Amino acid sequence: MAINLVQGDTGPQIKVTLTRSDTGAVQDLTGATVVMRFRKKRSTTVLFTLTNQSGDDDKTNGIALFAFSAGQLDLDEGYYEGEVEVVASSGTRETVYEIVDFYLREDFG
Repeated sequence: MAINLVQGDTGPQIKVTLTRSDTGAVQDLTGATVVMRFRKKRSTTVLFTLTNQSGDDDKTNGIALFAFSAGQLDLDEGYYEGEVEVVASSGTRETVYEIVDFYLREDFG
């Protein structure tokens, strides 16, 4: 199921809760760098990267919050996808297997 977005919007936020695949427990993101790379579906070109904006309490609970800024959604209507990557304070890099699907539609006005 795709997350719906509208061209030109600057307010959408995407909330992702990361859990461990082996135990199902939330993944503590304290001290980690968490990003989401955004690209057109079936493309290899990353259009932009969103950085986790969540606070310390959310990070402890595995929550990453990504906010779009002005101009990022000034794109053609269509399907896009996001890939979440976590780099722990130890330097361990983990790319989340599930891809986040988006559909961007034209604004009415």
